[in-house]
Parts: sequence; structure tokens; C-alpha cells
Amino acid sequence: MGGAREADFDEFYRAGRRRMLGYVYVLTGDVAEAQDVVQEAFVRAWQRWATVGTYPDPESWVRVVAARIAISRWRGRRSRARAYVRHGAPGPVDGPTPDTVALVDALRQLPANQRTTLALHYVLGLSVADIATETDVAVGTVKARLSRGRVALAQLLGDDNMAEVNRG
Repeated sequence: MGGAREADFDEFYRAGRRRMLGYVYVLTGDVAEAQDVVQEAFVRAWQRWATVGTYPDPESWVRVVAARIAISRWRGRRSRARAYVRHGAPGPVDGPTPDTVALVDALRQLPANQRTTLALHYVLGLSVADIATETDVAVGTVKARLSRGRVALAQLLGDDNMAEVNRG
């Protein structure tokens, strides 16, 4: 956008932002929500400023957009509230087990390529050939990364039996 249009928008924004915030605050009853809505409405105006700036009353356009955004957000919250009433609060989620924490800690110590290969194979169930295609390496490289990753994990997790099996 050219400097003149940018300056026009800046002036438009400065002149109307407080008025728009007051209007949307009355609609929402929440200052933070009103600030978010006004920001989004002005962002949309900026994205279309070449057109919106030519309107006889660009602020009217922003008001309509802001009201629609506020209503859309209100409907979303209302839908979530209905679902909450219908289904109840989500149940408690158990934290990770000590084994999971240890595994994640061990995985973080592996090189990224081994960690990625192990995750693709054991978490997502991808075949060696699929991993080779996805990571753009040879099948032999994938097999080596899986083998080295298993050995390293076994050592990091203190599973000597597993480390011996992978070496042999």
C-alpha cells in the first residue's frame, strides 16, 4: 500500500478506535473481548482498505464487521456452554506415568533424526519404506537410525537386556 493510503488508514484508526471500543464493549460486556473484536475488525478493514477507504462512511463498515465478529464469538461460547451442560465437564486426565516421563526425557537426548525416525515408526506405525520416502533418505539409513535409536534408548533407560538384543 502506498504511503498516502497508509496515512489515511492511520488517521481513520486513531479517530475511531476509542469510539469503536466503547461500542463493542457495550455489545460484549467484556473489555478484553471488546479489544480483541475491535482489533480484528480494524485488521479486516486494513486488509480491504483500498475498497473500504472509498466508502462514504468506512467506520460504519467496521461497526458492522465488529458486531458480526462479536456475535460469532458469542455463538461459539454459547455452543460450548450447551455442550458442557449436555455432556458435563471433561473428566480428569491422568498425568504421565514415571515410565513415560523417563522415555520422553531419553528421547530428547537422541539426535533429531533418530528421534523422528523412532516416532514415525513406533508412534505413527509407518513402515521403513514410508519413513525413507517421508524423510528423503535411503531405506538403509532408516534401518540404521531405528537400530541406533533403540540401542541409545535402551542405554539411556538402563535396559541392558534390550541394548544387548539390539547389538546382536
